[in-house]
Amino acid sequence: MANQNENLEVTKEKGKYLALVICWLLGNGTLFCWNSMLTIQDYYAYLFPKYHPTRVLTIVYQPFALITTAILTYHEAKVNTRLRNLTGYILFFLCSLCLIVLDVATSGKGGIRVYIGICVISAAFGLSDALVEGGIVGDLSMMSPEFLQSFLAGIAASGALTSALRLITKAAFENSQNGLRKGAIMFFAISTIFELLCVLVYAFVFPKLSIVKYFHSKAATEGSLTVAADLAVAGVQTSNDQGAAKDPEILERLSTKQLLVRNLDYAIDMALIYVLTLSIFPGFLSEDTGSHSLGSWYALLLIAMFNVCDLVGRYVPLIESIKLTSRIGLMSAILSRFLFIPAFYFTAKYGDQGWMIMLTSLLGLTNGYLAVCVVTEAPKGYKVRTRAKCLGESTCTLSYSRCNVRGFTGLAMAHRQRLVIDENAQLVA
Repeated sequence: MANQNENLEVTKEKGKYLALVICWLLGNGTLFCWNSMLTIQDYYAYLFPKYHPTRVLTIVYQPFALITTAILTYHEAKVNTRLRNLTGYILFFLCSLCLIVLDVATSGKGGIRVYIGICVISAAFGLSDALVEGGIVGDLSMMSPEFLQSFLAGIAASGALTSALRLITKAAFENSQNGLRKGAIMFFAISTIFELLCVLVYAFVFPKLSIVKYFHSKAATEGSLTVAADLAVAGVQTSNDQGAAKDPEILERLSTKQLLVRNLDYAIDMALIYVLTLSIFPGFLSEDTGSHSLGSWYALLLIAMFNVCDLVGRYVPLIESIKLTSRIGLMSAILSRFLFIPAFYFTAKYGDQGWMIMLTSLLGLTNGYLAVCVVTEAPKGYKVRTRAKCLGESTCTLSYSRCNVRGFTGLAMAHRQRLVIDENAQLVA
């Protein structure tokens, strides 16, 4: 018995660090394409000056992500997780490739047909994100919190990497209008290669790691029906019926509604974190809030600082002594972040660029830190690990819902601003 326990512990730890790297890579691939599309917003603004591409692409993206995630969360106990995630990454790869083909086929010209094509691809990105982010978060919720933290850090890293690439391309092609197109094609070429790498790693490497096989086998013996394909690829055979027979408590499954009610504070936490963050980033930070010595680099620097600090914040919870685990403490910290709203308002009106950069850095740092604290704590305390998986997917649904509200609000504000400008122009005329 002692030798068996030792073997289990060795299996549980074998391949852990490689798994952490792969989780980070998969997290990066989850939003790399979308962040690339947002980062080259100046190129799309040049091609489609009348269509508000930055806001409209977000509006198109978010409903598909929200609806798909909600449907899959409802049916999470029966969905083949491996097929779901592979489909998402393959779709990411194909959509990134389509963006390059579309741009090359039209020679970088605008027009309503090209714009509609880009909107369709944006919707496909939303579908892919829902498949991958909800699926991976749910799968990793059945494993170690460290894997989940690494995946979330990878998501933040995608923003930091795209920001760095944007700064490099701006410096290289700043004086050339055609440089916008070159930078865009470079972004999507990198995205295409990166997504192909994610497909190959998830399909052939990740499920065969010893530590991943251990957690998948454990989930199967506790009644999970979603990991059979992963175990089959890894060459592991198990019987869910036998696992359930040994432990009758496994049959006592909480419904999705019951699970959400018991963890309503965590769901509210996730919504509040991103409602506050997305009320400021990237829209407010992308605006010209005054004359600054950095000129056109100012907004890019603010976005880059947010992304970098968001990435750093997602690694801070690895230090257990400063990780926030109390439910009351998490809610208090999240509510206190709403002080950023008056802080940004007065800084934009009266402060200089140094204070704005500092506030933006704090916004990113607290966003990453609190998001990881909530998500890594939420799935705990349930014997049946598939309920942890469902809870992980539910938090993703809340994240998409807040993005959806923010996107529609941004579009309404854009049209209102356009009307005011038109009215002023008529008065001048």
